[in-house]
Amino acid sequence: MSSIIASTSSGALTPRRRQLIFALIAMTAISSPQYVWTLFTRPLQESLHATLPAIQVTFTILVVVQTWLSPAQGWLVDRFGARMLITIGCLLSGLGWIGAAYAASLTSLYLTYGLLCGIGTGIVYVGIIGLVVRWFPDKRGFATGLVAAGYGFGAILTTFPIDMIMRSSGYHTALITFGIILGLTGAAAGLAMRMPGPDDALPRSPVARQGVDTSPRQMLRSPIFWLMFAMMTMMSTGGLMIISQFAAFSRDFGVADVILFGVAALPLALTIDRMTNGLTRPFFGWVSDRIGRENTMAIAFLFEAAAVTLLVLTRHDALLFVLLSGLVFFGWGEIFSLFPSTLTDTFGTEFATTNYGLLYVAQGIGSILGGPLAALLHDKAQSWLPVFAIVIAMDVLTGLLAFFVLKPMRGRPVPTASHKA
Repeated sequence: MSSIIASTSSGALTPRRRQLIFALIAMTAISSPQYVWTLFTRPLQESLHATLPAIQVTFTILVVVQTWLSPAQGWLVDRFGARMLITIGCLLSGLGWIGAAYAASLTSLYLTYGLLCGIGTGIVYVGIIGLVVRWFPDKRGFATGLVAAGYGFGAILTTFPIDMIMRSSGYHTALITFGIILGLTGAAAGLAMRMPGPDDALPRSPVARQGVDTSPRQMLRSPIFWLMFAMMTMMSTGGLMIISQFAAFSRDFGVADVILFGVAALPLALTIDRMTNGLTRPFFGWVSDRIGRENTMAIAFLFEAAAVTLLVLTRHDALLFVLLSGLVFFGWGEIFSLFPSTLTDTFGTEFATTNYGLLYVAQGIGSILGGPLAALLHDKAQSWLPVFAIVIAMDVLTGLLAFFVLKPMRGRPVPTASHKA
């Protein structure tokens, strides 16, 4: 990772390099509530005597709160700065895990793991994206992909330790221990962050067509925004269907507990998935800086459709399941670099955090469709195949929309600049 950071510029540890490092640390600290959630579903079901759909409501609350409050959270970051809001967000996320350890009912689980973690991670995620699109106008796709990779990579550091602690001491101990560690680590990084000022000489963006600074109100009147919103909703839905149900369908396919290379297939797959989910973000962001955002979207989203198809066709082979799940996440995670960089290219940087907060609501809609509704569809059909069929169809449709619809639309003029939020 250090070599990747070094490639963003040359010379000493410049201010924007330092901000990138702090942003990566904070993103890593808030990633586990979403990406390690699947490990907690079974013990929570047993402890609270609840059904899987009822437990998955927690995941939906987490992502809905994280995303649907993001416009307000983005406005707060634009208004009061990154340092205070990101620090508070990391502490709230840690407190959510600690509170969930003592949850004795579904309601208390929803209020702690769902609500507190959702508010905390939402503030941090949107705030950091808004930070880096300003610091890196020349490498916007790569830089947003790199910090988004921290969100995807972060769970690599916690998946096996959490699994081990849960097996030896129970999920309560795991939640408390990592709630404290991750909350304090993220808060320390947040205290070191700031937006670029007038004295920070930043390079110009190499993107040929630059968007004017468009207010959130004007952006919401643009067809380009709503097309991007629909596309991100579909991609988010497909990815979250797989993330939130991963442990459940791997057990149904009979591969979760198969021993591969000395470890069970499920935690091995989750670890590989976090690696590919992290790597894809700077990789496709870097590609998009060179061949264009929409071209990259089309390639990545159609690749995702092919990977999911192969996963389903070979679902009972544990080794192929692990390897192909890594490809699935490599084809999905890049949405968190491609969409924010495309949005900022189109609508400018002045309102970048608030504008991305509005687009990020699509992730919340995806969580509703990808969490409990996907579980309900499985329970009704008694099969995961209809769920995967929907994922594949949305991947193909979104890839085609990127190339044949979004690309020509972005070639047209955007709304004129306004300073009214």
